[in-house]
Amino acid sequence: MVTDWNTKPVCFLILILCLAVFIYLPGLEGGFLFDDYPNLNAMGDFGGVTNWETFQAFVFSGWSGPTGRPLSLASFLLNDNTWPSYAPWFKQTNLLIHVLCGLLLCWATLLLMRNLKSVSENQAQWIAVLTCALWMLHPYMVSTTLYVVQRMAQLATLFCLAGIALYLYARLQLAKTPKRSYIWMSLAVGAGTLLATFSKENGALLPLLILIIEFCLPRNSKPVWQWRALFLWLPSVAIAILLARYINFADNPWPNRNFNQIERLLTEARIVCEYLLHLFVPRIEGNGLYQDGYVISKGLFEPISTFFAALFLFVLFISAFLLRKKAPLISLSILFFFAAHLIESTVIGLELYFEHRNHLAALFLFLPLAYYCVVYAERVRLLPVVAVVILGVLASMTWLRASLWSNNDKLELYWMQSATDSPRAINSMAAYYMTNGQYDKANEYLLVESERLSQSSLLTARLLLQKVYLGVASEQDFIQAGERLKAQQFDAQSVKGVRTIVEKVIESNSPEYADYTLNLLDSMDSSPVYNQFPLFVRLVAYLRAQLYLRLGEVAQSYEHYNLAMNRYQETDAALAMVAEMGSAGYPEEALALLEQATQVLAQQDSRKLKRSRMSYEQDIAYLESAFKAAIKTQNTATEAP
Repeated sequence: MVTDWNTKPVCFLILILCLAVFIYLPGLEGGFLFDDYPNLNAMGDFGGVTNWETFQAFVFSGWSGPTGRPLSLASFLLNDNTWPSYAPWFKQTNLLIHVLCGLLLCWATLLLMRNLKSVSENQAQWIAVLTCALWMLHPYMVSTTLYVVQRMAQLATLFCLAGIALYLYARLQLAKTPKRSYIWMSLAVGAGTLLATFSKENGALLPLLILIIEFCLPRNSKPVWQWRALFLWLPSVAIAILLARYINFADNPWPNRNFNQIERLLTEARIVCEYLLHLFVPRIEGNGLYQDGYVISKGLFEPISTFFAALFLFVLFISAFLLRKKAPLISLSILFFFAAHLIESTVIGLELYFEHRNHLAALFLFLPLAYYCVVYAERVRLLPVVAVVILGVLASMTWLRASLWSNNDKLELYWMQSATDSPRAINSMAAYYMTNGQYDKANEYLLVESERLSQSSLLTARLLLQKVYLGVASEQDFIQAGERLKAQQFDAQSVKGVRTIVEKVIESNSPEYADYTLNLLDSMDSSPVYNQFPLFVRLVAYLRAQLYLRLGEVAQSYEHYNLAMNRYQETDAALAMVAEMGSAGYPEEALALLEQATQVLAQQDSRKLKRSRMSYEQDIAYLESAFKAAIKTQNTATEAP
């Protein structure tokens, strides 16, 4: 078997790699965005990640998925160990991972073509390089590469590609060295799946993705069925069973979403078609991260595009099986794309639309184009020229998109203006007006938009927040906001907005606003919608405690801090509440709360603590001593003549 690379494909690959780095360079100057902050700011807790204890606290406290994604979190420490930090350091590493993914895709494609044995070695190399180039230079990959936190998606792709490449390499040696090959294939599937899954959960699909590759390869060189059953079929069936457990066709399985499961599945048919459209007919930039305004499919014909999207995907799926023998690479590209979307685009109640879900799914999507371009290049001399032109267009679009990502303000403003039906975009636009001192314009704009999108609780909370900030909110504004929030769709962002309202009210030193806000919380708390969400149930007790503390109603404040501690059952939150009570000048109540915080610590699983148990015990001992000293000082002052 030929293993040496020809000079021309190697030179072209090096050119593509250099071009990929060059077109992404402008975007490296951009800053952090949205989910970067909640995922990375824990690096700054306790003075940064400086020892094993703080390393454990950061890496194993992830909340983005069931696994916590510790490998991805650990990778961020390559760039910094504290917060706030400098985004370009992280983006540079993301770009390096993008390049590594491109190289692995090139190698995996070459090995795939060698396993397929349908072209010459020279053609296989050109197909591999062209497939790599189409994926690496595509503008759809910009948001995954330049959005720091999407390193999670990148690493899942990287480890999946490493597993696929190693598997295909070992498969080629199966006839010559079967024992060694089975060891390497087992390692490829086992280690690749574990590493990918602990980067992001869709990495668990690696056995299924390899099974699809096997399905499209020649039968005469497959691993024995016993090995395939254990390493490919069994984990794939396990994923299917796990997903089946999420099936719930109830009217409201996800109270925090504005769609049910049937509506999600119908809407995802349109979204997946839109992904395919933008992958084959790329654009420079779309709505970005403001996708919450996407139109929900309420039925198969509502809107009518749902039916045609579902029909198209069904025909595409069936075609993949019908074309398996005559055009195995087309079958592979289709089935691989569908399989990679299995977790994020089906029955789990995630948000509907994100470009980065195609980072893994699109790996082999352009393989048939590369294949037929190379195979028919001698017959149609114009094909290589067309390929170069297409790569040039893709590179130009990616460079323009990366340039837009170089400036956060311009990027977010572009997204806000594009996503006209997104409450989050409207919320951000109102914030933009406020930041620039256009207060009247912000209020007028938000009033109109909140009437237009009357079900958005986020816009209701935002409008009240702006009035509180400007000091023009009336009691009627609070009452009206409370009534609207009770009737509107739950949105975690609106709860965050209410928390910000409480913070602003406390800053304003207005007892009237504090009373109005307590009534607002009562109104929300009486809603059966909000009472379904632990996020709100925990938070509302804490917010009431803060407001009562601001009003000087210490007994009420103590009661609600006590309630909040019971609901949170989290040591850091409990100690923060103790500190608030103590800082307000009530050491006796703070000492009583400290006793409860001690109980919370005793009951909390050590694996969920952000520091060592001994460290918390030392803090508690210090606070106890400080509060007792403060109580003694107060008593002495009271007893003095």
